[in-house]
Amino acid sequence: MAGRQTQLIGLIGGMSWESSALYYRLINEAAHRRLGGHHNARSLMFTLDFDELNDLAARGEWERVAEVIITAARHIEAGGAAFAMLTAVTAHYVADKVAAAIRIPLLHIADPAGRTLQAAGHKRVGLLGTRYTMELGFFGERLERQFGIEVLVPPEDERTALHRIIIDELTLGVAKPESRAVLLHLAKGLQARGAGAVVSACTELPLLLAMEDYPVPAYDVVKLHAEAAVDLALGGGPSASQEDRG
Repeated sequence: MAGRQTQLIGLIGGMSWESSALYYRLINEAAHRRLGGHHNARSLMFTLDFDELNDLAARGEWERVAEVIITAARHIEAGGAAFAMLTAVTAHYVADKVAAAIRIPLLHIADPAGRTLQAAGHKRVGLLGTRYTMELGFFGERLERQFGIEVLVPPEDERTALHRIIIDELTLGVAKPESRAVLLHLAKGLQARGAGAVVSACTELPLLLAMEDYPVPAYDVVKLHAEAAVDLALGGGPSASQEDRG
C-alpha cells in the first residue's frame, strides 16, 4: 500500500457533468482503498459546458472542440497538475492535439483498457460507445496499433440507435428498460461475430447494463482509466505514454 499521493491529478470535466461526477467518485474510492483512513485523491478539475461541446461535435467542428479542451488543459497544467486526463471517452478524438499543446502527460483512456485486455488474453473485442467512439477510430485503432487487439463495432443502424440513447437519454440521467434491451442485443450481436469480450467505452453505459450482465466478459474503460490515474498519482503503475507528452 502506498503511503501517500505524490502527484496531483488534473481532470478536464463537464463532458457531461454526470461523467465528471462518476470519475470523481471512482478516483476517490480507488484512492481510499489504497490509502485507507480518511484519505481521498488530491485532484484539480476544470469543468466545461457540455452543451457547447456537444453542438460543436454534432457539426463536425472538431478543431474548435480541441481548442476549448486545450484551454482547459492549460488551466489544469497551470494549476500544478502532474498529468491530465479527459473525463469522457468521445473527447479523446482530440486527445493527440491536447497532448501536443501541454507540457504535462495526458493519460489516454485506451491505454489502461488495452493493457487489461492484453493481460486477459483477448484478441478480438466488441466496442460500444457513442457513434464518434465507434466510428472515428481514435479508440479502436489505438487498441489495434498498440496492443494488437482486433476491434469490432455494431452495424451502422445499431451504432446510430446506441448513439441516440447515450446523447438523448443517458447524458440526461434517463435509463429506460427498452434501451437496456437494445444494448444487450448489440452485445450479443458482437459475440456472434466472434468478440470474446465487450469494451464499454462510454461513461454512461453502466447506467443501463452492469459489466456482469453482458453475455461475454465486459470491461468498463472509465473504471480502468480512474484506477490507472490513481496508480500514476501514487507513483506506481505505467506512466502516461511518451507520445502523449506533446
